[in-house]
Amino acid sequence: MRAYNEQAAVALQVEKGHYFGYVYFRQMKDKSIRRGYFQKSVVILTRLPFVNLFTKVVNIIAPEFFENGEPGLEAACHDIDQWPVVSAGEELNLPVMGTVIQTRIPCCTDKLTGPTYLSPRQPFPMDNVTHNVLPNVHEVDVYSTFHSILPHIQLLWELVLCSEPIAVMAASPSVSSQAVQALVGLIWPLKFSTDYRPFFTIHDSDFKEYTTKTQSAPPVILGVTNPFFAKTLQHWPHIVRLGDNLDSKKIKVRKAGNLKTLDSKPGVYTMYKPFLNKDKSLLKKLEQGESSNRPVEVQNMMLKKFFAELTHAFILPLERYLTSLMPLQKSISPYKGTPVLAEFNTEEFIQSLDSSLITCEVKGDWSGLYRRFCQTANFQGWYNQKRQEANSILQELHIKTLCDTDWLDWCQGRPEVEVVDQLIRMHDKQMCLKETQGVHSKYRTGLAKHIENIISTLPPDLSSVLVNLRPSEAGS
Repeated sequence: MRAYNEQAAVALQVEKGHYFGYVYFRQMKDKSIRRGYFQKSVVILTRLPFVNLFTKVVNIIAPEFFENGEPGLEAACHDIDQWPVVSAGEELNLPVMGTVIQTRIPCCTDKLTGPTYLSPRQPFPMDNVTHNVLPNVHEVDVYSTFHSILPHIQLLWELVLCSEPIAVMAASPSVSSQAVQALVGLIWPLKFSTDYRPFFTIHDSDFKEYTTKTQSAPPVILGVTNPFFAKTLQHWPHIVRLGDNLDSKKIKVRKAGNLKTLDSKPGVYTMYKPFLNKDKSLLKKLEQGESSNRPVEVQNMMLKKFFAELTHAFILPLERYLTSLMPLQKSISPYKGTPVLAEFNTEEFIQSLDSSLITCEVKGDWSGLYRRFCQTANFQGWYNQKRQEANSILQELHIKTLCDTDWLDWCQGRPEVEVVDQLIRMHDKQMCLKETQGVHSKYRTGLAKHIENIISTLPPDLSSVLVNLRPSEAGS
């Protein structure tokens, strides 16, 4: 998955420690069973966070399995085995049980207004095959999910951005799961860097840790359906209660701790005071769209676009400050080690903020929000990713400097001990290149040639001792 992670949008990159389960659950009355119901699930397990895609796939596979048994699963596995290697930025045609799903995985080079979605096009001809165009692999319907609490969705964006603990209470696992996925997606293209459980139950191994009142709630997002959680999670600072699509104008933010009864009204229960002012123009546009029967898909796209632009505007000053932490190119020397990105200083960043750097029209206490954000796991995840990218660039620039240096000329008149020290540093760099995918092969070849040339300038007895430093032995 390393090649995929290098291409994919950060929020869709794979993590070794996490699996995603996509479930199709069936319950039917059956008097022959003691409990009176037949219950069974089909689950797809994968490391890929493609909620939209795999929900579609499991909805195709499961009915066939319940109808024909294991042969249906075998046919599905055969089809999925024919899928191409997962690759971001390319249009994919994925056959599964008589259906070809056409979709695209966003890549890291996509612009905010770029080709995140796959545009419908004429499908390629295949007999007896249903074609299904999936505009994206990962998004859920945010508009429909949070329709009853739309006036407070910008508040939810801040809570998710700041890695706040959130409990989502819904009537069914499908609704709770979709709501949690929608919350995580609000901060796209930023990656949500803490844990989230779309459907959390009392049987989960973390149940005691998450429900204890002796310590503060952890920075996770939970989706629950069991009414028992209305009591056990009452101490959580932020609770979202979802119900039917009621009149959103009547839904108000309620104080945390008021969720005392099982029939509590839908709403957002929190004491959190937002840093940014509510963008009333967005809500007005959505209300106008609803009154004019604008398609739900368009309403959802407007909402997603607003939050993508808001997140982008929030991240932009951070990225500009990060650029100032990069060493000057003239400080990159072939005779020294690879320079690294300077440490992020929150107070220095806050002082560097200027109103002209905020490209968003939303007003409010941006400095306060940045200060809060810089203390969160989401910031740490973003910073670690950017630091790794910056250091990779510095690594490549340093290697280029090494390759552009005339080492034969440098060796003239140098003490042997100094030449050997330089050889060892270059050998260490050569070994690092074996694990680095982003460095051009010409730099690897050039560095290997320089090492060979330097060794050739040394006396035979010394060069024979340094045989292990030769590129051919180093696996170049």
